[in-house]
Amino acid sequence: MPPLPVLRPKALVSWSSGKDSAFALHEVRRAGELEVVGLLTSITSEFGRVSMHGVREELLDRQTNLAGLVCHKVRLPWPCPNEVYEREMRALLDAAKMRGVTHVVFGDLFLEDIRVYREARMAEAGMTPVFPLWGRPTAALVDDMLAAGVEATITCLDPKKLDRSFAGRTIERALLDALPAGVDPCGENGEFHTFVTAGPMLRGSIAVSRGDVVERDGFVFADLLPS
Repeated sequence: MPPLPVLRPKALVSWSSGKDSAFALHEVRRAGELEVVGLLTSITSEFGRVSMHGVREELLDRQTNLAGLVCHKVRLPWPCPNEVYEREMRALLDAAKMRGVTHVVFGDLFLEDIRVYREARMAEAGMTPVFPLWGRPTAALVDDMLAAGVEATITCLDPKKLDRSFAGRTIERALLDALPAGVDPCGENGEFHTFVTAGPMLRGSIAVSRGDVVERDGFVFADLLPS
């Protein structure tokens, strides 16, 4: 008889639609130790957009379809108290656990307080957190992303840290070289957030055009339009 296939632990990827979560998916798939069975994304219901990144839900759906995965959406109000966020996220994790999911993959890079928070929430849910990009120098990491073919556009930025002219621009060498001193090249300190339009984690590319650039609640958002 042929040997029985090795069953890998099932995992969800915490999916922001940006480059870090996308590259985390790529790295986990490349390692082959987990079976990624879905993505997990929070949506701000009032706007129909990915929370914080400001990406239209239609673009998220195109992206996750090209990733070949089901996207499990946590719909949140605006504004959203933390207790509501944690309650809704826990409900989704409990449902995933009933389907045999045991791990959640995160694209965090180096912020210790964020990791501690995630580890505590995962422990409460009986899940194992995975951080495939953790501790990698971010300048080298973003170079690895570009070399792998990742294409990403800045959809949200903090104007206290980065000029609004960067909103809607594509992550590339010229942009990275133009970042002010002190700005993390991956935006890990909240300087900017992105939307991935192509890369090794997707089966094709997403055509977008830049719409309006607006400032809201202290952040600058570039509206990406499906092309």
